[in-house]
Amino acid sequence: MIYQLRPYQSEAVQNTVSHFKKSDDAAVIVLPTGAGKSLVIAELARIAKRKIIVLAHVKELVEQNSEKYKSYGLEASIFSAGLKQKSLVHQVTFASIQSISKNLNKLDESYSLVIIDECHRVNLETTSQYAQVINQLKTYNKSLKVLGLTATPYRMGVGWIYHVHYHGFVRGCEDAPFKKCIYELPLRYMIKHGFLTRPNMIDAAINHYDFSSIATNSFGRFDNQEMSTLLKGSQRVTKAIVEQIIEFSQTRLGVMIFASTIEHAKEILTYLPRDESPKNRSALVIGDTDLSQRDRIITDFKKQKIKYLVNVSVLTTGFDAPHVDFIAILRPTESVSLYQQIVGRGLRLYDNKKDCLVIDYAGNGYDIFYPEVGSKKPDSESEPVQVLCPGCGFENMFWGKTDNDGKVIEHFGRRCHGMLDNDEVSQQCDFRFRFKQCDSCGAENDIAARKCHECDCAIVDPDDKLKAALNLKDALVLRCSGMQFDAISEFKIKITYFDEDGASCAEVYNFENSGSTFYFNQSYGKRLAAGQQPTYFKSLSQVMEQQAYFTSPDFVIARKMNKKNRGAWRVVEKIFDYEGHYRKANQQ
Repeated sequence: MIYQLRPYQSEAVQNTVSHFKKSDDAAVIVLPTGAGKSLVIAELARIAKRKIIVLAHVKELVEQNSEKYKSYGLEASIFSAGLKQKSLVHQVTFASIQSISKNLNKLDESYSLVIIDECHRVNLETTSQYAQVINQLKTYNKSLKVLGLTATPYRMGVGWIYHVHYHGFVRGCEDAPFKKCIYELPLRYMIKHGFLTRPNMIDAAINHYDFSSIATNSFGRFDNQEMSTLLKGSQRVTKAIVEQIIEFSQTRLGVMIFASTIEHAKEILTYLPRDESPKNRSALVIGDTDLSQRDRIITDFKKQKIKYLVNVSVLTTGFDAPHVDFIAILRPTESVSLYQQIVGRGLRLYDNKKDCLVIDYAGNGYDIFYPEVGSKKPDSESEPVQVLCPGCGFENMFWGKTDNDGKVIEHFGRRCHGMLDNDEVSQQCDFRFRFKQCDSCGAENDIAARKCHECDCAIVDPDDKLKAALNLKDALVLRCSGMQFDAISEFKIKITYFDEDGASCAEVYNFENSGSTFYFNQSYGKRLAAGQQPTYFKSLSQVMEQQAYFTSPDFVIARKMNKKNRGAWRVVEKIFDYEGHYRKANQQ
């Protein structure tokens, strides 16, 4: 069978060719699950003039990608222990990263291009398998091109996997694995134009789990022991959930159930139908399922000899069963990438398939059409919010919070993501919503910076400042839970800072004094409305009109004044936008 490329697939190929004609920068293509990334790979391999290698992390993807390429009547090598082939003889090789990274010495000639499927898994630390393969190939071709494809271009705990988007904005850091996203197509477009099945997302209003008490690490992973304990106490809930799944699946072709733990999956299986009728047959796939048995189960499921397929973290990528029309999510995840991959298992087209029912019994609460911010969700109340840059006007997307009218009252963005073009040179907008000021030159730096980007002076770590103050007998450190503005004359304002335990200290600014006015604006004017409306205040009346929009410091450090003012405190340091080891006010 020879496949015909869809218009967007052809456009992705054209963008790739255009990019690599003028640049050696690693690039990424973003297409939703089910959009046919393997056909884009096949076309790029077909038009290649020199040797290329296509990498994937599971044998199913290696096989799937190679079959699409071979559909053109072309030959290819496969290098995968799981597929029992280890060949590099043809111009195009499809390889598993695990197998090829163990045989680096066989990559002893020049390759022009490396294509990485599911490239959100890429880690380019020198010890990683992908880095080892790429570095080996670059010894024979310093101009090696690297292209990644993924539906989810971000990693929990790391963020966006690329730096710049071709539409002109910044996403990830400068040292991201890929320099530029050269093509992207949103999920909503694919569904609207009939390239993917419509998801029917419904809430599990009655029977569901509450995983909110289980802590996660920076990569969004839940503690397995805590999760197992919670699930053992929720057996009635699990049984009720499975009963509902069976009820809703009566008119469905294929049901995939994503469980939290192996024990959980085995429990779910006991509640499912177990007879040999294809309409009621159930099966379980976990990490240590025998490979031959796993292949047999998956084959039977794809042939619709099995209706209910339960799994634990093994069928989220590289699994293609278009008839799936019911996704039941019984596991929590802080990874929006993983959540999208799970839902994507049911969005491929299939004859007479009108939609895919998706029920989230774990309360993950993601919007699959607009889930991406690229960093871990700060707390359960945060949501993606649009924040306009006061400097260049770019519409940023950050985690944040809104009031009842939808107005952004808080956000966690640091720097504007807009790109500015000047004399054919593109650079990121330098406006910062959150920043650390250099004590030497006053320049605004990223809140994690250790050296000033302007004067190269060391920036003292806020933790070091707090530790030093806490060790002093004449110092007061407030975890600021709020502040109060009081006009004490026509030109003077008193700002009182309150600790969560009731302690307080205050300072006075005089708007008749240019120096005092300058320091007020350094602290508060630049941060008005969470940095969305930076303003230089010249009068007390201006300040009082806007007092509800000023951002409080996270910590206030004060020192005891001289003996004449016994009991009084002098504010010597305010720490804004704090991220560190010390607890802030009202945190657990």
